[in-house]
Amino acid sequence: MAAPDFVASNLYVETIAPLRKERRAVSMEVVKSMMVFVETAADFAVCMAGLLAAYTLGELVSAGSIAQHSALHVVPLSAAFALVVVFLLHRDGTYQRDSGLMQIRETERALRASAQALLLFFVIGFLLGIGDSLLASAIALVVVPALMILEKQILFSIANRLRRNHKTSERVVVYGSEDAGRHVVSTLLHSPRLALHPVAVIGNSHLPAQRTIAEMGYRGRRRIPVHSGPLTPALLKSLRCDLLLLATLDISADEVAAAREAAEQVGANVALLRGPETGSQQSANAMELDGLVFSTSAVRPMSWIYPLTKRVVDLVVSSALLILLAPILILIAILVRLDSPGPALFVQKRVGQGGERFDMFKFRSMHDGAPKYAPSPTSSSDPRITRIGRYLRRASLDELPQLVNVLMGTMSLVGPRPEMPFIVEGYDARQRQRLQVTPGITGLWQLSADRAYPIHENAAYDLYYIRNRSVSLDLSILIHTLFFAVRGGI
Repeated sequence: MAAPDFVASNLYVETIAPLRKERRAVSMEVVKSMMVFVETAADFAVCMAGLLAAYTLGELVSAGSIAQHSALHVVPLSAAFALVVVFLLHRDGTYQRDSGLMQIRETERALRASAQALLLFFVIGFLLGIGDSLLASAIALVVVPALMILEKQILFSIANRLRRNHKTSERVVVYGSEDAGRHVVSTLLHSPRLALHPVAVIGNSHLPAQRTIAEMGYRGRRRIPVHSGPLTPALLKSLRCDLLLLATLDISADEVAAAREAAEQVGANVALLRGPETGSQQSANAMELDGLVFSTSAVRPMSWIYPLTKRVVDLVVSSALLILLAPILILIAILVRLDSPGPALFVQKRVGQGGERFDMFKFRSMHDGAPKYAPSPTSSSDPRITRIGRYLRRASLDELPQLVNVLMGTMSLVGPRPEMPFIVEGYDARQRQRLQVTPGITGLWQLSADRAYPIHENAAYDLYYIRNRSVSLDLSILIHTLFFAVRGGI
């Protein structure tokens, strides 16, 4: 059966939306991690500088001269103080994403963490006999929070600019009444660390078209458009919705189900407003927006560290193996050419991540006249397989040229096995989920007892890998491949 010249893109609707969402989530997580790092470093620097300044001012006010050994004690003490403040802020949820972050709460946290750390500083300073620690503590109680509040104002201003200009936030559509919509919109606009940017409010009742909601506050500079219902996939798609907030308690189970279905069709997550009886309950899937608690089934995006680490490992290992195995690769190529007419390499179109086709390389293990696109042999006695091909397939040596694919980025060392286009055309929605990640040379299916059966009929292995992939799982698969995979094959 010949492969078609193209693969219909609509076959990958279930795959492309989650794939794009995951790629965007990873890039957003990189930005968020950098913002948290910058904010933490800024808090540390400001607290340390504030305490040093407070101690210096204390010495000047008390008309005392700084002892020659004072700096040797004050500098490390200030660094320790800054670490304590950062720890207290972290424990208080300052650096977490899922919380309302009005500037009043930031000031409250800065005051509380500073006071708690300064109490510890006073005790340590008194025990070490470092100058007038009481006076320095009193000055620091004013200087440190003031510097931190100023610092966070600057950081929040920068975060707001980044959010508006560089698309580093999720586009949020709020579904609910005008009052609830205004509250949520105002909270999101004043909480840059949440990285949630409201783009529209959809009324759950018939509202006049072309209305807008202004943010709360005396300025009211930003306004969000209001759309009348119903909530449809077409409307969410036109708004490029990433997250749908159902900000109303007056909603039936059928309406929730319809909203979830509409959001899923455009690859958006859904968060539902909780009632007051469950508002105080905290859970892993809870998101708080200044008093409003939403429950969401959204899976936390994978850390950006894993795909970066995976790509680095792929590059290093594939390069090293291609260099070390070069004599063996040349020898195999010669043996393939001597064994039967035809090229040493076999190049075949396969379907990769997101339904993209690419050229996959293998050592030719079948006769040159065999159909290029047909079901793979299931027995070593298949007449299409050459003599040397039987040994190559049994030891999986015919897969070695795919190290070039890994180097090029079209494949990875570990991942779901790429299939031929005509097979992928017959995938159902569940099987197409295999296309969410970069295909690999080896994976769970290759190590399973079901490797003699078609890949797409055993999608459970690949779906498990996609849900649980990690550096440790990849390493485990590579180790088992090294010791056991060569015993299988045909």
